[in-house]
Amino acid sequence: MMRIHLVFGWIWILAGLLAGTVEGLFFHREGWLDGYASWSRRLGRLGHVAFVGTGLLNVAFALTLSALSLPPAKLAWTSALLLGGAVAMPVVCFLASWRKPFRHLFALPVVLLVAGVGSFAWELLRSTGGDP
Repeated sequence: MMRIHLVFGWIWILAGLLAGTVEGLFFHREGWLDGYASWSRRLGRLGHVAFVGTGLLNVAFALTLSALSLPPAKLAWTSALLLGGAVAMPVVCFLASWRKPFRHLFALPVVLLVAGVGSFAWELLRSTGGDP
């Protein structure tokens, strides 16, 4: 499980940097994606940041598993929630950038990521007996 999250996280960070690079090629064009403050441009920026942020979240999950020697079997749901949320967030950002009604899908990645981080925090508290 740790390896999956490490590899996925680093690939996701790379995807975010590449998406940002593509966006950066056109940032100087005033009207690109309807201008700097437009919905499409803001959601495109959010999409590339979501790649990096959720990639880092998965790397942190993997490193914490390793550092605390937590049993992966207890964290199967957490793992699935974090991976699912990481995939869904940039996808929904780019879809909503393309067509505004897709914004209604944001609940999906948000719920997945909040549930994943919440369940992991709960398991950390339980496994350490609440001691930091």
